[in-house]
Amino acid sequence: MMPLVRPPGPRNRGIIGNFPLGSRDPLGLYTQWARQYGDIFYYRAFNRHIYFLNRPDLIEHVLVNDYRSFIKGEALQFNRRIFGNGLLTNEGDSWLRQRHLIQPAFHRDRIVSYGNTMVAYTERMIAAWQDGEVRDIHQDMMRLGLEIVAKVLFNVEVTAERERVAVALNTVMELGSGGRMLLPPIFRLLPTPDNMRYRRATRQLDDIVYGLIRQRRASGQIADNLLSELLQAQDESGGMTDQQLRDEVMTLLLAGHETTAVSLSWIWYLLAQYPEVENKLWSELRGVLNGKSPGMQDLSKLPYTGRVVKEAMRLYPPAWAVVRNALKDCEIGGYRVPAGATVVVSQWVMHRDPRYYEQPERFNPDRWLDEQAKAAPKFAYFPFGGGPRTCIGASFAAMEAALVLAAIAQRFQIRVAQDYQVEPLPTITLRPRHGVQVVLTRRAVENSVA
Repeated sequence: MMPLVRPPGPRNRGIIGNFPLGSRDPLGLYTQWARQYGDIFYYRAFNRHIYFLNRPDLIEHVLVNDYRSFIKGEALQFNRRIFGNGLLTNEGDSWLRQRHLIQPAFHRDRIVSYGNTMVAYTERMIAAWQDGEVRDIHQDMMRLGLEIVAKVLFNVEVTAERERVAVALNTVMELGSGGRMLLPPIFRLLPTPDNMRYRRATRQLDDIVYGLIRQRRASGQIADNLLSELLQAQDESGGMTDQQLRDEVMTLLLAGHETTAVSLSWIWYLLAQYPEVENKLWSELRGVLNGKSPGMQDLSKLPYTGRVVKEAMRLYPPAWAVVRNALKDCEIGGYRVPAGATVVVSQWVMHRDPRYYEQPERFNPDRWLDEQAKAAPKFAYFPFGGGPRTCIGASFAAMEAALVLAAIAQRFQIRVAQDYQVEPLPTITLRPRHGVQVVLTRRAVENSVA
């Protein structure tokens, strides 16, 4: 067995060690350490030993080649109260059965059928927007994403519940990540104000999701949607329990809209910072759509729109890091990583690595036409993770982002409100800390939506 020699890394400070998630700018700190210490660095956070990987082949080793040696990390385990034993948190053979059960809902033919609903809900939303209005477009994207995923996967309308879901989910994201994950479990049971808020939020989400399940059970409907298929699903122990159904519905409802919503929020922010990119996007949309509603059949004719989405997910990946815990001693990058250690790989850090991207901080959708970006290793860009645990809804999210972007950008020019500061908040996803306040300017298009 290899000797336990730690990789280079920042000096540990007393009992705490290092606590980047508690700093004002954890993303900047991780990036600084990666540039300073190289392909693999080590630090200790309290009693956790953390190995941070910054090279595509090392990332591939953990996510693909030796994925059975690792399980999901603290962020998702901490939030089992929300996601239960759903697809996001489960492991092993049970997870594989769940994946096979849910996969058909995300097959290409099924996803294509979702396109019209995505656009219809988007156009219903923007029909109420006013020229010159100031809005928090992040909250708009969250509500829209929730309504879309509830309709296309479960055939339910959540318009009446969306505010409750949004408030509860904001609380969960705020309190269910960051430094709280590193606290011993006993601290999560104490009746502190934050713990009480977290429990109230989870109870609200439970009430909504169990309500959807009861409503569908009582109706006796057998429809072509995922909720109906889950209700009919049988395994060796009989039908799925309400708890199992709740876990799957909660996971898909929350994770299914969060990814696209945060991606779109960052797209609007980036387009406002780069008017030359927005102008090029507008030109493509005007030339191809000429004011009509976008559809799935149009996406192949909107390559620049697709590159805008891809480049935004490079700079602001919806999942900013992947965390795994080692089940056994293993070797990574010439170092022994002991069982129980935490391994972190970060899309934020890799996607901005100058070894693979020229001017990596610049929003340049056309970089994806360049040979350098095309030749980059696979795990220099991995917004949806990789390996068997790749996000099941990756194609769903990319298509939805492109359709919503096309539907809105041809109707409105969007600019960040004057003097409004937008900054990333690395929770489970990469959210804008205080939303994205924008000013709307209605465009003149030839075929306006009624």
